[in-house]
Amino acid sequence: MKKILSVLMVLAMMLAMTACGGTDTAETTAAPTEAANVTEAAGSGETTAAQTAAAIPGLEDGVLTIAMECAYAPYNWTQSDDSNGAVPIKDSTEYANGYDVMIAKKICEANGWELEVVRTDWDSLVPGVQTGIYDAVIAGQSMTPDRMEQVDFAGPYYYASIVCVTKAGSAYADAKGISDLSGGTCTAQIATVWYDSMLPQIEGAQIQTAAETAPAMLMALETGTVDFICTDMPTAMGAVAAYPDMVILDFTGSDDNFVADEGDINIGVSVMKGNTALKDAIDSVLSTMTVDDFNAIMDEAISVQPLSE
Repeated sequence: MKKILSVLMVLAMMLAMTACGGTDTAETTAAPTEAANVTEAAGSGETTAAQTAAAIPGLEDGVLTIAMECAYAPYNWTQSDDSNGAVPIKDSTEYANGYDVMIAKKICEANGWELEVVRTDWDSLVPGVQTGIYDAVIAGQSMTPDRMEQVDFAGPYYYASIVCVTKAGSAYADAKGISDLSGGTCTAQIATVWYDSMLPQIEGAQIQTAAETAPAMLMALETGTVDFICTDMPTAMGAVAAYPDMVILDFTGSDDNFVADEGDINIGVSVMKGNTALKDAIDSVLSTMTVDDFNAIMDEAISVQPLSE
C-alpha cells in the first residue's frame, strides 16, 4: 500500500512540475509575439517625432537651433527671466522672448522638437545658417530676392508693411506721403530693405549712416540725431509702445508711398539652401496659420515687450 501511495505522490509531483513548466513555456512564447507586434506597429507607417527629426539634416538630436539678435522688439528681445514664456539664450544667463520666439515655440511643439536660441548680430544671421552653425533664422527677416539666393525660406510668418516713424510735433509729423519727407535727415537699420531700398525713394532725403541695430535706430530718432526713421509696421508699433513721443507715418493706400514688392514685406524663416526637409516641416506648421493668427501673436508680443526696448 505504501508503495502505491509513493507512486501516486511521484506522479502528482511530476504533473505539478509539468503544469508549472507549461505556464513558463506559454509566457516565454507570448513574449516574442508581443515584441513582434511592437515591431510590426513601428513599421506600419507611424512616424515618431524622433524619427522625423532624424530624417532632417541638423536635427538628428531633436533640437531646433535658431538664431536672432535678441534686440529687435517686438520680433525678439533679451530679458532677465523666463516670464511670459521666454526661453534661455544659449551660453547666457539671460532669456529671449518676442514674436519670433513665440512662433518658434509653436513650430517646435507641433514637430516634437526642443528649442534652442542663439544670440548673434544681424550681419551674422545669413552666414551662420549657410554654414550650419544653427538650423534656422527666425529674426524678422524679409524674404528678399538677394537673401533667397543665399538661403531657402519657409513662410511667410508675417506680412509687414513699410512705414516711417518721427517725433510727435516734428516738422514731419503731419506728412501725408513720402514726398513730404523731402529734406529731412533719416536712417534705418543696416543691411535692411528699409535702408537699402526704401529711404533712397524719398527725393531730397538726407540719409545718414545706417544704425547697427534696431534699438540704435530708435535712439537716433529719440535723441534728435535724425528727423525720422524707416522700418516695418511691427517695429514701429513696438517703438511707439516704448517711446510715447513717437508717431507712425503710414502711407498705405496712398499713391505717394514706398514701392515695395512681396519680398520686402514678407517675413520668413531662413534655412540652409537645399534643406527641403526642414523647410517643409516648418511650412507644415505655418501653413495652418492665418493672418489673424499672426496678428494676434504680434499683438501679444507688443503687449509684453520690455519698455526699454
